[in-house]
Amino acid sequence: MLNTIVSVIYVIICIFLSAVVLLQEGKSQGLGSIGGMADTYWGRNKGRSMEGTLEKLTAFAAGAFIILAFILNLNIFN
Repeated sequence: MLNTIVSVIYVIICIFLSAVVLLQEGKSQGLGSIGGMADTYWGRNKGRSMEGTLEKLTAFAAGAFIILAFILNLNIFN
């Protein structure tokens, strides 16, 4: 029973991780990085923006993904 619950949580985290990664923007700065335009207000305050939040959620979901994969591989619930 507990194995099924952990497996369902694992699938939900997999879907969540995929969605969060797809919501993120690319890292390419284009021609703005040549002229020094890359250091803008949004670049300096990235941690408080939506992009910063998505990066934190990605790190959390990736950590949970790895931990649950390890736990499911141990077969301690069978």
